[in-house]
Amino acid sequence: MRHRVVIIEDNIPLSEGFEEIINSTDNFEVISRYDNCEEAIERIKYDNADVFLMDIELPGINGVEGTKAIKEIFPKANIIMVTVYENSNIVFEALCAGASGYLTKNLKPEELTDALNESIAGGAPMSIKIAKMVVSSFQKKPSKIELSKREKEVLTLLSEGNSYDSIAEKLFISKNTIKFHLKNIYIKLQVNSNIEAVQKANKENLL
Repeated sequence: MRHRVVIIEDNIPLSEGFEEIINSTDNFEVISRYDNCEEAIERIKYDNADVFLMDIELPGINGVEGTKAIKEIFPKANIIMVTVYENSNIVFEALCAGASGYLTKNLKPEELTDALNESIAGGAPMSIKIAKMVVSSFQKKPSKIELSKREKEVLTLLSEGNSYDSIAEKLFISKNTIKFHLKNIYIKLQVNSNIEAVQKANKENLL
């Protein structure tokens, strides 16, 4: 049994090229090609596709919004973005929308078939360049903000729901000293409340 593939791409020569490559395989076949998301979404139940190859820049509904719409109808749909874009913001928009993979249009025929197989197997196919961008984006840069050991202790206890009295008792310091530390914390984190201080400290990996 061959897996059913739908291509959503407004570059007709490219779309035809993808179809030729896919139909030459033993386990995949293109059942429909569309040059816009609207028609693809309208016909989605009839196509009953296993994999979607989706361009991002399309007339009308773009690929990111189209991906969201398809995932609402078929939450388990495998959608691989195929595009000229290599911008990290667009990559993450697509992945957050539900895309299971992201490839650039200058891929080789074998890279396309490998990506289809990987997607069906539950993987997340990505070109090497895109994968490196995703990895680097997840690697958090160390924060330039520095809190003293005592400031971290005060903020940690505060984040755990302790009152000023409780913090004073645990750290053997006065409430005025706690307020002094919090004032310094506010200045360093550029915040105006305890809640904002805890949120900012967590975001900056300071606790």
